[in-house]
Amino acid sequence: FFKGAVAVSVAALLAFAPGTIQANAAVLGPQADKCADDHGPAVLVEIAGLKKRSGSLRIQSYGGDPSRFFEKGAWLERIDVPVPAAGSVSVCVPVPKPGTYAISVRHDMNGNGKSDMSDGGGMSGNPEISLFDLMFKKKPPAREVVFTVGDHVRTITVTMNA
Repeated sequence: FFKGAVAVSVAALLAFAPGTIQANAAVLGPQADKCADDHGPAVLVEIAGLKKRSGSLRIQSYGGDPSRFFEKGAWLERIDVPVPAAGSVSVCVPVPKPGTYAISVRHDMNGNGKSDMSDGGGMSGNPEISLFDLMFKKKPPAREVVFTVGDHVRTITVTMNA
């Protein structure tokens, strides 16, 4: 899963660094418009390091008690989108209010809706974590994955691990 649906495309803006924007990129997600014109609070999750251009992505946001981040069913928002055939991959994830959050991303490479050994994943902050760690429910420390969101759109990059 990690190692060390409906998509709405908007001909909108893609941030490569917080506060900078590039035209001609699609933002995915059912609420992509929240990121288009900085209608936060929201997180623009840029996904890097996809091993294949197939299957689907599941992006989950977590907030509140950091000790519950990444627990089954503890997510605030879950967004499933198909992996685009080409181009950059950015997904808009709205959050309920300014605060501290974490993000997880799973790449279901074969699109079967299950976590397989071949699937990839990543987390905000890009912590070093292996499949072995996750099999034994070892989560990264909160300080490695948390980030803050204000009234605007916060851009983060999650690098996928196979």
